[in-house]
Amino acid sequence: MHAKITLLLSIVLIATLSCTDSQKNIHEKHQDHKLHWSYSGETSPEHWIEIEKNSDCGGKRQSPINIIHKNAIAVKIQEDLKIQYTPTTLISKVENNGHSIQFDFEAGDSITYKDETYYLKQIHFHEPSEHKINGVIYPIEMHLVHVNKAGKITVLGILGEEGEESQLFEFLESFLPIEEGAEKDIHQKIDLSSLVLEDKHYYSYGGSLTTPPCTENVNWIVFKEPIVLSVQEVLKLKNNMPINNYRNEQPLNDRAVTYHF
Repeated sequence: MHAKITLLLSIVLIATLSCTDSQKNIHEKHQDHKLHWSYSGETSPEHWIEIEKNSDCGGKRQSPINIIHKNAIAVKIQEDLKIQYTPTTLISKVENNGHSIQFDFEAGDSITYKDETYYLKQIHFHEPSEHKINGVIYPIEMHLVHVNKAGKITVLGILGEEGEESQLFEFLESFLPIEEGAEKDIHQKIDLSSLVLEDKHYYSYGGSLTTPPCTENVNWIVFKEPIVLSVQEVLKLKNNMPINNYRNEQPLNDRAVTYHF
């Protein structure tokens, strides 16, 4: 009889512990899901500081910003920025990472900024634009992310306005639609020199990545003159990304913005 009672108690205890562990696992999974950043609801940009504890999202040098032209320090364009885009660079793949459409590149194109070489790693999009110029929000913003051998980052921000069709965007969008979480191998040439960035005026400032972990000490170059693409091209990108996948404007604090003309 004693043995039966002991066995029964053991079974109850195991069942209780199993149930507790199961509930704990469910809770932890729920917490993990909740803690993943997004662009809406409880995990929207306003909450990144709370949910991304080990990030720079609460720093004093964050991006994007509203660029006020009259407050920028104007300097003549010198040799700070050299863009070495060629017609032979290969796109490796395109992916929908749930936050944006991203095109990854094989080794090839690069830029030189302040005597350091940065290699083009990927291009992604935000709709509408993250950076503003004099408070103006553009329909779309393209980020060309470059990394040097030491891991430092320089991002070219190109604003887009609606108008005529863009052959470059037609090419990029020929690989869409793509479902969230999916990717496609491409391995095709693309000519980014068609952007003609060498002839454009630009703003520069020190900022951060605009998505978690919001890494600071990023060189930002935002071109003053927007590129032109059609309404249909804007909509096609928009339909493949989360609605309003932009981070809210960040304080400039004690940073200076330079205008290169």
